[in-house]
Amino acid sequence: MSTKQIQEAYIVAATRTPIGRSGRGFFRNTRPEELLMAAIRGALAQVPGLDPAAIEDAVVGCAMPEGEQGFNIARIGALLAGLPHSVGGVTVNRFCASGLTSIQMAADRIRVGEADVMIAGGVESMSMVPMSGNKPSFSPAIFERDENIGIAYGMGLTAEKVAQQWKVSRERQDAFALASHEKALKAQQAGEFKDEITPFDVLERSPDLLTGELNLRRRTVSLDEGPRADTSLAGLAKLKPVFAAKGSVTAGNSSQTSDGAGCLILASEKALRQFNLQPLARFVSFASRGVPPQIMGIGPIEAIPVALRQAGLALDDLDWIELNEAFAAQSLAVIDTVGLNPAKVNPMGGAIALGHPLGATGAIRAATVIHALRRHQLRHGLVTMCVGTGQGAAGIFERL
Repeated sequence: MSTKQIQEAYIVAATRTPIGRSGRGFFRNTRPEELLMAAIRGALAQVPGLDPAAIEDAVVGCAMPEGEQGFNIARIGALLAGLPHSVGGVTVNRFCASGLTSIQMAADRIRVGEADVMIAGGVESMSMVPMSGNKPSFSPAIFERDENIGIAYGMGLTAEKVAQQWKVSRERQDAFALASHEKALKAQQAGEFKDEITPFDVLERSPDLLTGELNLRRRTVSLDEGPRADTSLAGLAKLKPVFAAKGSVTAGNSSQTSDGAGCLILASEKALRQFNLQPLARFVSFASRGVPPQIMGIGPIEAIPVALRQAGLALDDLDWIELNEAFAAQSLAVIDTVGLNPAKVNPMGGAIALGHPLGATGAIRAATVIHALRRHQLRHGLVTMCVGTGQGAAGIFERL
C-alpha cells in the first residue's frame, strides 16, 4: 500500500486566448489546435525558469472532441506548442465543465504524488465544430422512458424550463444580460483582462484575382470580441424567444457561441523549490453533481455547497465568483437559490457578453479568477457552471 501523503497543488501560470464570436468572428478560420498551442505557449512564457521536460502530462477539456478537434487534441496541441515528446496528452469531456475538470484532474495527479508539474486547459472552436457535433445521434433508449427524454432537450429548452420553474421573468433576464455587457466593456476599457489574455496573431488570407497572388494580412487580437456597446434594454426587449413560442429565452439573454482556449500550469511544492516558481494560487476543491437533465441549468445549486464543504469554507468566504452565464435564466435561478452576492458574481461580465467556448470556458474563467484575486488582493474565488445532460461543477481557488 502506498504511504504517499496528499500534497498541495499550486497554479504557477494561467492564461487564455481572446474569445472570438463563432462563425463570423476573428477566429472563424483558426483551427482549434492553433488556439490551444497559443494558450500553452502563453502559459509557458509566464514560467521561464520551468524545464518543459518536467511536465508530466497535458489534460485538456473539449466538449466536442471530433472533426478538427479530434485525434486527441490535447496531445497535438502540446506537440505543436513545442513541448518535449515526453509530455503526454489526454482530452477530457464534461461538456461546459471540461476545462474546469481538466484542472481538477491535473491537480489530483499532483495531490496524490504521481506528478510534480501538469498542464491543464480547454479548447473549443464552435466555428468549426457545431454545438451538437457533426453527426449527433441519440440512443433510442432515451425516448423509451419519460424520465430520460430530458437528455435530448436542447440547452435553450432547459433554460425555458428553469425560467418557468424558478419564476425568472423576461425583464430580469434582459437586465442581467445588459449588465453583463456593461461590466465587460468597463473591464476592457480599464485593462482588467490584460494579465489573463495572451494576444493572438490572426493570419488572414485573400486571393488577388487580378494577379493570382495570395494576399496575407496579420493582425493581433487582444480583447474578447463579444461585448457590445450598443446593447440596451429596449433592443433586448425586441428580440423574439428562440426556443419556445411563448418563452422568455432569447439570443440576447443567452451565452454567445464562441472560439477560444485557456491553459494553466500546476506544480507541487517540490517543483516550486526546484524551479524557483512563484505560485499564483492554490487549488482548493472541486465538486460535480448531477441534476435532472431537463433543468440542467440549476447544476451549480448542487455543486457549490459541496465544493465549499470540501474546502471548509462558508459562502461569505468567497470574494470573487465566476458563474458561467449559459443563460440569464439559469444564472439568476442559481444566484437566488444559493444566495450568492450579486456584487461578487461576474464583476467583469460573463458568457452572455464575453462568450462561451464550451470546453474551454472552465479554464478561461479559472484564469480570470486567479488574476482577479491577485489584482484586487482578494483570497478565495469560485468557478462554477451548469453542464449539459444535467450536471453542475464548482472549483475553488485561493490566492497566495
